[in-house]
Amino acid sequence: MIHQFLPLTREEMQERGWTRPDFVYVIGDAYVDHSSFGPAIISRVLESRGYKVAIISQPDWKDEESVAVFGEPRLGFLVSAGNMDSMVNHYTVNKKHRQSDAYTPGGVIGKRPDYATVVYCNLIKKRFKNSPVIIGGIEASLRRLAHYDYWSNKLKRSVLMDSGADLLMYGMGELAIVELADALDAGIAIQDITYIAGTVYKAKDVSGVLEGIELPEFDVLNQDKMAYAKSFYIQYQNTDFYSAKPLIEKYGEKRYVVQNPPARPLTMQELDDVYELPYMNTYHPSYEKDGGVPAISEIKFSLTSNRGCFGGCSFCALTFHQGRIVQARSHESLVKEAISMTNQPDFKGYIHDVGGPTANFRAPACAKQMEKGVCTNKQCLYPSPCKNMKVDHTDYIALLRKLRSLPKVKKVFIRSGIRFDYVLADKNDDFLRELCKYHISGQLRVAPEHITDHVLDLMGKPQKAVYDEFCKRFEKINKQLGMEQYLVPYLISSHPGSDLKDAIALAESIRDMGYMPEQVQDFYPTPSTISTVMFYTGVDPRTMKPVNITSNPHEKAMQRALIQYKKPENYDLVKEALLKAGRGDLIGFEKGCLIPPRKMGTKTSKQDATEKKRDKKEKVSPKSEKSKKTGINSKADKTQKSGYKQRIQTKTGIDKKKK
Repeated sequence: MIHQFLPLTREEMQERGWTRPDFVYVIGDAYVDHSSFGPAIISRVLESRGYKVAIISQPDWKDEESVAVFGEPRLGFLVSAGNMDSMVNHYTVNKKHRQSDAYTPGGVIGKRPDYATVVYCNLIKKRFKNSPVIIGGIEASLRRLAHYDYWSNKLKRSVLMDSGADLLMYGMGELAIVELADALDAGIAIQDITYIAGTVYKAKDVSGVLEGIELPEFDVLNQDKMAYAKSFYIQYQNTDFYSAKPLIEKYGEKRYVVQNPPARPLTMQELDDVYELPYMNTYHPSYEKDGGVPAISEIKFSLTSNRGCFGGCSFCALTFHQGRIVQARSHESLVKEAISMTNQPDFKGYIHDVGGPTANFRAPACAKQMEKGVCTNKQCLYPSPCKNMKVDHTDYIALLRKLRSLPKVKKVFIRSGIRFDYVLADKNDDFLRELCKYHISGQLRVAPEHITDHVLDLMGKPQKAVYDEFCKRFEKINKQLGMEQYLVPYLISSHPGSDLKDAIALAESIRDMGYMPEQVQDFYPTPSTISTVMFYTGVDPRTMKPVNITSNPHEKAMQRALIQYKKPENYDLVKEALLKAGRGDLIGFEKGCLIPPRKMGTKTSKQDATEKKRDKKEKVSPKSEKSKKTGINSKADKTQKSGYKQRIQTKTGIDKKKK
């Protein structure tokens, strides 16, 4: 096997002695041959089985010849919008255009179309009418059945229908892509490949679908939000390999989309094999002239140790994409990759992360999951840890010890999300002690998300008392170690269930903690999450009970501003919110007030001086006991500020992916 990039141009293909590739892979990202990029994994898996794969990266969607670089492939086209949904990539939660794209050379925005999967497929089908087209990646995976689309504010059909593709692969895809390639290579028509786990196909007759569950047809879903909420929850209960049934969704007369059950989880050896394929571990050299691809900096010196998550957060799509069964790589594989990493010329001694969707998950939640699958009617950690859950950090501790003992390694950071309620459920503090002593640098980012219990319930997160207990334990251990380190809470504003009253309670909590969050995430309704269904339907699909929804952009802005109430530019919104909620008592110069009582949009010199004096008096020193308890040090190591959700997005793809 040649250790080099896969062909990105016809000239590179000819240099390999190929006259025609087996597959042409059209992707919305720049070509980065690294295992954190889904297309890299899928293409290398195919290569390992003897298939020839060529890459078309970010084609000009206005020119059908841009997908004809290599001519018509022998077996078919693969299509992925990239490591992120193209709409999330393009737009903020306020539906404003983003200013940069980390997955494009030079960070340039606009190199892929909106709804890239649909656009690329239509382009290919226009140019090559009879060539099989298979779609995957995070965008296709989470839009595989009818779904609410926030950007158009309507229910959309399965992306398989709108794209005209022949087959959709959802989830991580390594098993499905090999089975599909072998079937096509054997001469089986794409229309007859309806049996592969982890795929979705179109059909005119579903009488042969065994044990299939018929969902409400699309016309009904489009007219009845309650029907959609119920349909989604059926989907949610059928995301596990061991227990899921085929799902059938009807579109008009005799047109169906059929979702096969998910592919099985990979064994440890299979996962090792995937991550030990001959990746180049960087972007294609043709991008050097443009300044490279920014996204590589996030993951070049990071290790993916696991996939899957049994955390079950309502706003996260991991259940639909990677599943709830945790799969982990062996210590040997991770140490081998780490040693290779340390030999790279630009390695500075720091491994930036050892984790995945949740860093401290290294095994399935309980033994039952590998025999009967995950529970369909309850979560492992919410509302409290299941009595059957095995809580054990010893394997992760042993792995971290091996990695930090390697020559050339100065420090091993953990930047993936830490599930703090799982840490608290451990019978001892060994992991938390080692985490504080060796694996953070001043800050530990955690995700309480909110402080109001009824909002936390809707989020599927532990109650505030659990987070408070974790803060105490974190502070206690750092005191024992003689270290000054801080917790950096990750917070979400305007999540379903949260109103101005809840947002004000959150602001008061922030006031009492003594710091101002540097970053706030306004709830973003992305496809295929429970929270998004709440946002669209106004009910919790698990219980069908009504949920208060904040969809008005101005009220969302007020909730967001309250979390950063000290910022001068937020003053008017904060004052308006307080007055609207009847909380004028929080406007004043007295202790406990959030803002001073000046006119909105103005500030007298006297008020300005008084406010500055108050702020100076209340300013918390990083060395103070109060700051120890709450923790933001604005000058702390920036390498600890990579968001949990960015990590999920970076670790997902056609079927690798995924904040």
